Amino acid sequence: MENLYFVLVSTPGLFASIIRQVTGIEYCHVALAFDPDLHETYSVGRRVPSVPVIAGFVQEDAHRILQVFPTASYRVVSYPCSAEFKDRLRRKLRRCWQRRFHFHYCVLGLPFILMGRPFYQKNHFTCSSFLARVLSKNGMHLFSKHFSLVTPRDFYELPGTRLVYEGSLAGYIGRQPLLYEKRRVYEA
Repeated sequence: MENLYFVLVSTPGLFASIIRQVTGIEYCHVALAFDPDLHETYSVGRRVPSVPVIAGFVQEDAHRILQVFPTASYRVVSYPCSAEFKDRLRRKLRRCWQRRFHFHYCVLGLPFILMGRPFYQKNHFTCSSFLARVLSKNGMHLFSKHFSLVTPRDFYELPGTRLVYEGSLAGYIGRQPLLYEKRRVYEA
């Protein structure tokens, strides 16, 4: 059995504080990682961490995020999956990465989330709706609602997860790495 890692993120800022008020939790963003050290992490989010209006499909870099948001908090949880599913999903997200400029942030969908009404604009997603859709399209149906209505709170409350870390991003980056080459896990 393998694991996926859902990375819930809390950063400062006006847009983030609005999302926190709407969802009712500290975390305003969610990403998906293939390893606990976050070497390969994808989401729909800020293309440039310091500029919230330029957003789309990104491969996140925790070190760059820490430079822009030194007070960022992370909650990393693992979720079990088969090795086959993980490999299939990794290939899919790498293909999305090759087409990354075709994916955009769904600003128009935000009021629909508040109203509880599904909304889909082609290739436009929130961080959580993208993950819900890509997981579902690949056979992992985690939520009973339309993907466009999934929020970071849904990932926060997802049954079956195991807490890996919760605290400052600086603390997470500063700990001993858990994963090295060839997918072998070591504890330092």
